[in-house]
Parts: sequence; structure tokens; C-alpha cells
Amino acid sequence: MSLTFALIKERKSPPDKRVVLTPEQCVIFKSQFPEARLVVESSDIRIFSDEQYRALGIEVLEDVSFADVFVGVKEVPIASLIEGKTYLFFSHTIKKQPYNQGLLQAICAKKIALYDHETFVSETGSRLIGFGRYAGIVGAYNGFRLFGQKMKTFDLPKVEHLYDYNAVKDALKKVVLPENFKTLITGRGKVALGAKEIIDHLKIKQVSPSELLEQKQMGPSYAMLDLEDYNKHCEGKDFDRSEFYQFPEQYVGNFDRFTRVIDLFVAGHFYGNGAPVILTREALRDPLCRIKVVADVSCDIDGPVACTLRPSTIAEPFYGYNPQSHSEDDFMNINAIGVMAVDNLPCELPRDASHGFGEQFLSRIAPSFFDGDAEGILSRAQITDSMGRLTPRFCYLQYYAMGY
Repeated sequence: MSLTFALIKERKSPPDKRVVLTPEQCVIFKSQFPEARLVVESSDIRIFSDEQYRALGIEVLEDVSFADVFVGVKEVPIASLIEGKTYLFFSHTIKKQPYNQGLLQAICAKKIALYDHETFVSETGSRLIGFGRYAGIVGAYNGFRLFGQKMKTFDLPKVEHLYDYNAVKDALKKVVLPENFKTLITGRGKVALGAKEIIDHLKIKQVSPSELLEQKQMGPSYAMLDLEDYNKHCEGKDFDRSEFYQFPEQYVGNFDRFTRVIDLFVAGHFYGNGAPVILTREALRDPLCRIKVVADVSCDIDGPVACTLRPSTIAEPFYGYNPQSHSEDDFMNINAIGVMAVDNLPCELPRDASHGFGEQFLSRIAPSFFDGDAEGILSRAQITDSMGRLTPRFCYLQYYAMGY
């Protein structure tokens, strides 16, 4: 039996213009998988218009409820879920997020088979698909935008007002940095590498973490920090990555030494439960703390970055942090640290983000629906089956799905 896939309209508020497949990628999908039918639900929200899909021979319909597999980006509102169907979207439920508990309950009740883009992983557990690169790109850009405003040295336009990534890079020509400017990125994944693209485009010199601390280099510089650069063993033993993941309580943070030398901190790390705090309140209160701006792309509230008090928004992306009172402040105040903590950064660059996501979907996810799931990608990602029951991999969500 052939499957019908539906690219669904994004219904979550605030509106999200991203899409899983661009018009050109829909053509590729149809060519690669001729046994399937692909339809697009009409939308006045997404970055690509209905007309752009129709112009390439893609079916655009008002009613796609007959489809078998529904593919979207953000959470589908409970009222829009169709019983007995298969859905792929970011459900934000696998960490037992309280605000989406009702969504998982509804999915179970409506006997929906749910796959989450975040749970598409390889055999070794690495993510196969995501918007991380564009979160890093936009997050780093916003960090420099905030730095320019706070220091009153340059003014960058909002990313959402720029056409695409090339326009973003062109806007960066306005950036003027002090001779002794220093920044760093935590992390080595897609988010951190996206942020690195922006910093490299600004021709800021990359140095090692130890060289950054020495402060001897001339001109703006930056370093990328991995786990061993900002965590150390409580007993002075060598850093052991596998031990850190298994027993994070045996380690303490070692990031504070960088706060006295950097102007801008771009947080692009993954933070696991129980890991040491990275940027502490004490380090931010230190009179010698030099940090002017924190661009927290990871945006874990009450997590590893003490000045991230809340998420910010695309409309109001910046706020200030008063290190003495540990409270929100005007970021322009001289003693305040500027904070950028937008939690949906790729939305600001929907055209490029959609294209990048679609490439990953076509190459890594879609084939599994037609090759008998030869690599186990679907089976690893499936949260609920066609009867709405949690799969063994996600049985830890049982009480969460029951409302407890």
C-alpha cells in the first residue's frame, strides 16, 4: 500500500514560517519515491507560498486529512490532531516538559503514531536532523548585534528583516570591534559550529583556550571550549568524558577563569542533567568579570548559565542581567550584562533553515519509510505506536503520559 505524505500548515502561535521541505525538495521527494503521494496543506504562514509549490507541480490542498503521514515543524495543537494518523514534528515531550503533557496524552488517546524530529538518531545516538546550525548562526549574529548596541559602536538590523544568510553576512560588514576583543563558544556540535561560521566570517582569529587566557595575542580573538576546558575532576584526576557523562557529580565547573578575559560569551553547548553550572552567579558578580554580553543559544532556564533568567523573543530579543541582585535589568545600564536568550532562533532565518532541514530529511529520514526501515531509524525514533501506546524506548514517559 502506497503512503500519502502531507506537509502540514504550522498552527502554533507565534507563527513559524519554517517548513520541512521547500518546493524544490518536494520535487526531489516525488522523484526519489514515486510510489508515494505528496500533498501540501495550504498555508498563508510559511516562507514559501502556495503558488511556489503549485508552480513546480506540487498538489496544494485546503483539506489533507486523508493523508497517512503528517509532517510539520512545531507542535500540532491538540484540536488539530487527527485520530489514527502518523505524525512527525518537534513534540517537546521527551524531557517530560509540563507545558506539553496534555499533547502527549491526546496523542495516546487518539491512537496516533508519533515520531519526533529530535528522536531521529543514529545507532550511536547522534542526532540525524535538526535546526542547530541555524540556531548557532542567528544566535551569534544576535550576540554581536547586542554587543554593538550596548557598547554604542555599531547597529545591525534584525535577522528577520534580512532575506537570507547571504544578507546576514553582508550586514556584518558594519561590525567594528575593539583591538583586544575576545569571545568564546562552548560546545562542538552543530549549534557551536553555526556560531563559529559567524565569528570566522568576521575574521576573528581562533586561538586555543590557553592562548585566550594568556591575553597576549593582538587583535580580536576567540576560542572554542569543549567539556574538558570548563569542567575538572573534584579530586584532580584527568578529565574522562565517559565518566563525566555517567557521573557528572564527580566534576566541578572550571569556566570562571575565562570570565575575566572575554567580552562576549556564546553558549552553544549541550547541557546534561546533573552537570556542573558553567557560568555561575559568583563569577558574574566578580568585580574583574569582563563579560559584556551573553548570547545563550542553548537557552536552558535555571540551568548552566546563571544570567539566563528567562527566554527572550524574536520581537524583544535582549534583556539585561544585574549580577549584584541576580535580577533583570536594562541591558544598557553600565553595570548590567546584556543577555540574548531567544529559544526559537532558526525562525528568524526560515528560508535557509528550511532548506538545510529539508536536505537532512530527504537524505536521512525519508528513505526509511520505503526501505523497510533498514537502519532502524524509524523504530528508534517512534514514541507511540499506531494504537497510541508508548514504545519500549520511551516507556519512561508512562506516568507523564498518564497525567502524573
